[in-house]
Amino acid sequence: MMIFSRSIPSFSSTFGLTVPIVVAFTLLQQPVNAQAEESPDIQNSSPVPIEPAQPTPPENTRPLDQQNSLFSLQGGQRLMSEADDAIASENYDLASQKLQEARQIFNQLSNFYSQLAASFSGIDNRLADDQRTKALETAQMRDQATYQLALVHRAQNQPELAVPLLVQIISSQQPTRDLGKKAYQQLLELGFVDIPYPGSSGDDQPPASSQSIN
Repeated sequence: MMIFSRSIPSFSSTFGLTVPIVVAFTLLQQPVNAQAEESPDIQNSSPVPIEPAQPTPPENTRPLDQQNSLFSLQGGQRLMSEADDAIASENYDLASQKLQEARQIFNQLSNFYSQLAASFSGIDNRLADDQRTKALETAQMRDQATYQLALVHRAQNQPELAVPLLVQIISSQQPTRDLGKKAYQQLLELGFVDIPYPGSSGDDQPPASSQSIN
């Protein structure tokens, strides 16, 4: 810890060099123990006891409620279901909001599971494999929410918002996977690319229900 000192002005710089000798002599006559009488008796004071922190009993801990918490796989799925309802009623603004929230949740979950998998890699392969599987599952849900959000942007006639999302999906899924092929087909229909990719189809028209995405 750095200690910043501040210079204390000397008597000569404050009062000049003409301080009467009588004043200086009077100061010297002050009792030596005057300051000691005014200062608190640190040695004789009783120390304040510090109680050690007690661990929380297991029965009193509050586990993460996977069913009701938004920060969970089930919470993200509920948001996507609410987006489906909004799409069915053509409330695309609400659908976009729900899908963005779901996409963010799935992305955070995937990152956290990936970090746990890396932490346990080489230490406990069973735990590492389990967390890696969860990271892949939540990443897949994230890409599905992203694809659905791109379709909503198409329905809103906002291709400039849809294109970056579709490119992200292809980078994440790879062009050979089903969701990657669908994303490329959307880019083709938007005119962002002009060469069809083998195996892609134009069956999906915006907006589509996220439940129909495999």
